[in-house]
Amino acid sequence: MTMGSASFASVLANGWQSFSSPVAFVRTLATTHAPLFKHYNDNHLVAWASTSGSPLSNGRTFACESSSPDVTTTTPVVGYPKYHRLLPCTTHKGPPRVEHLVVSEEGPVLEYICKTLDLPPLFVGDLIHFGAVYYALVCPKPPPSATPEQLRIFEVVTAPSVLRKRPSIKGKTIQAAQKTFRVTHVDQFLEAGSYLRVYVHPRRFPRCYEIDWKSRIIAVAESYVVLDKPSGTSVGGTTNNIEETCATFATRALGLTTPLLTTHQIDNCTEGCVLLARTKDYCSVFHGKIREKKVKKLYLALVAAPVPIGIITHYMRPTSMAPRLISEDMDGRGMYCSIRL
Repeated sequence: MTMGSASFASVLANGWQSFSSPVAFVRTLATTHAPLFKHYNDNHLVAWASTSGSPLSNGRTFACESSSPDVTTTTPVVGYPKYHRLLPCTTHKGPPRVEHLVVSEEGPVLEYICKTLDLPPLFVGDLIHFGAVYYALVCPKPPPSATPEQLRIFEVVTAPSVLRKRPSIKGKTIQAAQKTFRVTHVDQFLEAGSYLRVYVHPRRFPRCYEIDWKSRIIAVAESYVVLDKPSGTSVGGTTNNIEETCATFATRALGLTTPLLTTHQIDNCTEGCVLLARTKDYCSVFHGKIREKKVKKLYLALVAAPVPIGIITHYMRPTSMAPRLISEDMDGRGMYCSIRL
């Protein structure tokens, strides 16, 4: 059975924008029959468009035009921007662009992304090298903000009658088949009906190219390396960028043949000592030291005004992510936190 092709594009803007805004600020969609399905939620512009010739498209043909700035140029263009390469790193910071795709025909991942998103092979190859492309055997469930059209497409490609014909998911639960993994090679084979998530504009770390990394090496041992991490850099990478990291650049500075491994993290804005393992075995050893509380981290904080000596207390809203809301009184809804100065 030939699967339909669908693309789900999400663009994060710097605030609410109107479709009457100039083309340099919005994504436009040209259609031969019907308008784009649109939905705003938390400053996200969400669109799901079906390609021509697809049983999911109901005869509609969508042609997507994006005015998002190029990662290597800031000049707006009609249609897709003229992407070139992710390197050298640009100082221009463009808006995030994430594409969610349901694969319509089997084949190599690079070839499919180039064809579907109209991106050049070298650029897509860079995205894969950066770790900015993910796949799953089955499309994950859309978020609560999904439109009826998005839900309809999801139901079509995940129908039991369709999934039963796919040998790759035999013996797997739907939840296991919906788990996403990073694409690691440009020739990785995609099966029709698979899901792709492409971070077309990955988060960049231009500070990496300004550092004399060899001068930041504090110690080199048989099992580990101690690095004085510069501020504005990532220790081990982000969801969509595992290339511009301290581990990668320290490995190159030392001329090592095997990459250094992350053992712990400190924030991107923080500078200071981090320990990078040279072997997986030492990763386990160091993690054991952390569990046994044999590792102590000391921070020197820069404050805008003198801090009173004593115990400072506040409450943080409990969440699965890093807490961001702090209050002196949460009416029993927050988690109690204290620090002694």
